[in-house]
Amino acid sequence: MKIHPLITKTEDLADLCARLAKSDFVAVDTEFMRENTYWPELCLVQIADTEEAAAIDPLAPGLDLKPLWDLLTDNEDVLKVFHAGGQDVEIVFNFTGRTPHPIFDTQIAMMAISQSEQIGYSNLVESWQGLTIDKGARFTDWSRRPLTDRQIEYAIGDVTHLSKIFPKMLKRLIKTRRGEWLDQEMEKLADPEHYRNDPGQAWKRIKAPGRNPQVLGRLKAISEWREVEAQGKNIPRGRIARDETLADIASHPPKTQADLAKVRGLSQGWKDNDIGRRLMNVLAKAEPMSDEEMPPRAPRGAPLGKEGALVADLLKLLLKIRAREIDAASRLLARSEELELLAAGVRKNLSLLEGWRYEVFGRDALDLVEGKLAFAVENGKLKMTHVDDAAKAAAAVEADTEDAPEG
Repeated sequence: MKIHPLITKTEDLADLCARLAKSDFVAVDTEFMRENTYWPELCLVQIADTEEAAAIDPLAPGLDLKPLWDLLTDNEDVLKVFHAGGQDVEIVFNFTGRTPHPIFDTQIAMMAISQSEQIGYSNLVESWQGLTIDKGARFTDWSRRPLTDRQIEYAIGDVTHLSKIFPKMLKRLIKTRRGEWLDQEMEKLADPEHYRNDPGQAWKRIKAPGRNPQVLGRLKAISEWREVEAQGKNIPRGRIARDETLADIASHPPKTQADLAKVRGLSQGWKDNDIGRRLMNVLAKAEPMSDEEMPPRAPRGAPLGKEGALVADLLKLLLKIRAREIDAASRLLARSEELELLAAGVRKNLSLLEGWRYEVFGRDALDLVEGKLAFAVENGKLKMTHVDDAAKAAAAVEADTEDAPEG
């Protein structure tokens, strides 16, 4: 594989992307910093197909990244391969307002062909190539220039390994016929709405203190305010105020700005500074949350109680058994919260009762809840058995016994 020198010129980037545009797939990775900023700072992009690989320096003066963004977001003929690519996709979206498509994530794919829930990149490489990754540059400051040869070599390795692993993984998926399992997961990863940052929706990320419309209205208002403040200053939102501080202010709003000095998590300076005044203005204008915006109540079925909790535990046991039997990650088949809802009597809007998940796991989960499935031990292993099948087998044995000649 040809490894190019660090790309710092638009002409070189355009030439590279023109060649990669003829490939079936490209492996992509990014290096970024976000500890001290609201928006992640893109410091390096690595890209490879089966023939060549390169690192691209987005901080190089005068470099236009448009050829790269066009390849990633506009070219539907080239599959974009990431590993645990959520943050990489977010960065592309922040620059372009679009997401890479079509997309493939090797971490998600591993869930369909093994019991690995969230396999790390190093373990992926070791598993598929038998190689140990040098982690020495893992926590480097990627924003500092110049980059060392070791840093660039480490970074490019992320995509050269991925470009070799993906074809092998694809063959495994084809052999197991589980590729369709991943379609929904990959589309979800590429959904632009997943990365759209609407300050008006920021309150949904905070654990809501109850369902009081006045409290939630204040929480929405000050969460939106914090988001705008953080974006304007390009600092992490937690530097303005932590989530728990906002929840406390929404539940127990200060009557005067001087009272902000008594709020846990805020400094004394808030009692008379500009940011404190802006917060008090937002609180004063906050309206109760409308019925349309109120978060939905938890779905109600039969109250879980002790018996329901036992059923949920049995469903989780069933999930572990099925995941082991088919060698797939249990998290891909169903989530714990869905199992609890099923145990509580909910039957609608559960992904485990839809599509391939229903065929692979959901049907048996439903049978267990409805008393049609039981557990049995065969040859020292815990297995599932359908009650009707067991009854038929017992009846057949009894009939054979009755028909057997005496003596």
